[in-house]
Amino acid sequence: MARAKKSLSAVERRAEELDTIAAVLPLERRDELAELLTDQDVETLRHLVNQGMGDNTLRALTSDLAYLEAWGLAATGHSLPWPAPEALLLKFVAHHLWDPQHRETDPDHGMPADVDENLRSQGFLRSAGPHAPATVRRRLANWSTLTKWRGFDGAFNSPALKSAIRLAVRAVPRTRRRKSAKAVTGDVLAKLLATCATDSLRDLRDRAILMVAFASGGRRRSEIAGLRREQLTIEAPIEMPDGPPLPSLAIHLGRTKTTSGEQDDVVYLTGRPVEALNAWMAAAKIESGSVFRAIGRWGTVSRRALDPQSVNAIIKERAVMAGLEPKEFSAHGLRSGYLTEAANRGIPLPEAMEQSRHRSVQQASSYYNGAVRRTGRAARML
Repeated sequence: MARAKKSLSAVERRAEELDTIAAVLPLERRDELAELLTDQDVETLRHLVNQGMGDNTLRALTSDLAYLEAWGLAATGHSLPWPAPEALLLKFVAHHLWDPQHRETDPDHGMPADVDENLRSQGFLRSAGPHAPATVRRRLANWSTLTKWRGFDGAFNSPALKSAIRLAVRAVPRTRRRKSAKAVTGDVLAKLLATCATDSLRDLRDRAILMVAFASGGRRRSEIAGLRREQLTIEAPIEMPDGPPLPSLAIHLGRTKTTSGEQDDVVYLTGRPVEALNAWMAAAKIESGSVFRAIGRWGTVSRRALDPQSVNAIIKERAVMAGLEPKEFSAHGLRSGYLTEAANRGIPLPEAMEQSRHRSVQQASSYYNGAVRRTGRAARML
């Protein structure tokens, strides 16, 4: 018989409450978070879910809140105070933006060794060295957002904090790295697809994921993981002058990272990607609900959608099978690779953006123009 609600410990109660939002906010580390987060933290997350905040934004907020709580405990011995005093915000900057050269002569510079070891043992820290400025700014921004949702004003706009960040970034300049070190262009995609050569469920699924994600404009991993059968509509075949008609599908994107879902953003698939997607859905007997799902050890197709991180893991796994370096590729490489490949094939940027659904010409052209400049006349003056 289930225990009465009042007999549950605080940690067990938080774990149950986290379960109630798991459908919107998948939590792989539920039990750890239940111990780490406070009752107020969980209530804030539940409130944000009820407000209809986007899934990706909620995941980022939860991840950063968990990190902040873990750091606060390690650095001060106490849970985060709300609102956080300016001194604690400055301590956070000092612990995360520091000069490695200065650290060599001053061991007290930067994050203390015991705090570093504590966070590393919990899996919150993996790489060595200071954090990227963008990561620090994002966590401070999410800290500020969570503070406001709790009804408090914070010191996040204080001149001292802004000055500390500016000076720290200037002291240790870092080259911004792309989310995927290398773009998954057409030649790389062909190598990944070659590893999906059988009619096994896993090969059929991964082949469809690769082809659909790339051909639909380089869809984000969250969009691929969240794709549902109801978003797909069959379009009239595309007539070809020198061959049979090509099958065509429309994908209604709904809510994405840059859209609210009120407008009906549509991208199209034609030919081989449609055939790959149909082959997977037929083999997995998917007639409704999530399109891309986990496959169990004995070949059982789950009813639940793939986690976005699983899409990333599939890319890396296929890279290993293709003899490529997995650290150089990620799911975002399909997005950058689509625009790079479009440039390589001479497709105009506006036409490529219609499919990728980039809102920013500046961001889209950063991928597109790199390929154009590399092969263009300006790079071949001598």
